Amino acid sequence: MLRRLLHVYWRFSRGMTVGVRGAVLDAEGRVLLVRHGYVDGWHLPGGGVEPGETLLDALARELMEEGNVKAAGTPALHAVYFNNAASRRDHVALFVVREFEYGGPPVATFEIQETGFFPIEALPEGTTAATRRRLEEVLHGTPAAANW
Repeated sequence: MLRRLLHVYWRFSRGMTVGVRGAVLDAEGRVLLVRHGYVDGWHLPGGGVEPGETLLDALARELMEEGNVKAAGTPALHAVYFNNAASRRDHVALFVVREFEYGGPPVATFEIQETGFFPIEALPEGTTAATRRRLEEVLHGTPAAANW
C-alpha cells in the first residue's frame, strides 16, 4: 500500500514525465508481457526515465529489471505517445526490440508478479487495450495514435 501511495505521489509531484516501453518480439512471433503488482492487466515492459538517463538507457534498465532481457542490437523507436491516463504531463516512447538475449523468467516480486512470451494471436486475458493497440501498430502497420 505504501509503495502504491509513493508511486501516485511521484507521478503527480514531478514536472513532465517520460517513460519507455519495449515491444520485445521473438523469432517465434511471441511478445514479452509483464503483469505488475500495482496495476491490473498485462503490459509491455517498461517504466520511467530517471534523471540523467537516456531513453535507451532507461529501456535497457527496464527490460532487464522486468523481463531479464538484454537488447542485442539498437532498439527501433516506433513512436512517442501522450499518456494522459497516467497524468497530464506524461509521455511514453515505444521501442521495438527484435534482437535480444533472454536470461529466463525473472524472480517474481511485488512490482513484477509474472512475465511471459505470448503468441500475438493468443494474448493472455487481461492484456490492456493500450498494449493491444500498440502491437497492432507495430505488427500490422496501423498508424501510431497520438495517445497511449
